Amino acid sequence: MSELTHFRDGQPHMVDVTDKAPSTREATAEAWVRLPLEARAALEAGTNPKGDPLVVARLAGLAGSKRTADLVLLCHPIPVTGAEVQVTLEPEGVRLWARVRTTAPTGVEMEALTAVTVAALNVYDMLKAASKAIEITGVRLLSKTGGKSGPYQAPPVS
Repeated sequence: MSELTHFRDGQPHMVDVTDKAPSTREATAEAWVRLPLEARAALEAGTNPKGDPLVVARLAGLAGSKRTADLVLLCHPIPVTGAEVQVTLEPEGVRLWARVRTTAPTGVEMEALTAVTVAALNVYDMLKAASKAIEITGVRLLSKTGGKSGPYQAPPVS
């Protein structure tokens, strides 16, 4: 077994990236919010008492990308130099998609994953009065570029 990167002598620690050169990195992620009929009906009819969940989710995702190090304990705070969040109503539910960019000595995957997760939680919060049976699912990294491990592309969902 290889040495654990986030534990030393049995104790958690943040990996030291001081000597790593900054490079441009980008990651995209997605999540889905599955809507029961009553939640979807409230969203489509515009009768949700809290307002438009899709607009709020988009803003929440952007904010979440910048707050990742506050939420993921051993994640480095990095400069988010670009973030895009898309929130769309699809036949399967609400699709949340984020692309996050940085120039830093460490990756930006966690920022993209945090963006879609926080956005999904906001969809739930905004629609929970219509239904508590809303389901957040399919949170995954779609792609990444930059860094020592090279590019990654998720396989298509079957």
